[in-house]
Amino acid sequence: MARHALEITLTRPATPAELARASQALPLAANHDTTRLMTVIKARNPGRALNRARRRLEGLLPLDCLSTHYPDQAGQVLLSVAFSPAAAAAIRHAAEHEGQEPSLFVAQVIRRALADHARRQAADLEHALSELLTRTSPDRLVAAVGRTLTHTTGEPAC
Repeated sequence: MARHALEITLTRPATPAELARASQALPLAANHDTTRLMTVIKARNPGRALNRARRRLEGLLPLDCLSTHYPDQAGQVLLSVAFSPAAAAAIRHAAEHEGQEPSLFVAQVIRRALADHARRQAADLEHALSELLTRTSPDRLVAAVGRTLTHTTGEPAC
């Protein structure tokens, strides 16, 4: 059996008591504000690892989404989201309308949303660069980008 690194996103920060109880079920590492956790699970495949983690942590933490930490060979990250009964019914209805399985329907909706976000982000960046180029030369802009990239320590904004 392989080991799978999983990321756990919570709906709110976990309390110290919740973390202590959950840590008895699985080894956990928390981020600074205890809204995201990491764990490693032994399982035959990533899907089973996600299911095992959800079963062990359900009721112990305010779970939002579980995901594989590393993309697979196709560059995909596997998600595990528990929908409310109303949301699940709406997804089933929309999937039936499209003639698809609910899981495939959700995956396609997420892929489309991510692609739209990437397109909007690229267009915003192109617009911002065009605006900057009206006030400076390309060589100065490239130099400023280089200085900024070498001095920035934080993560890029999404």
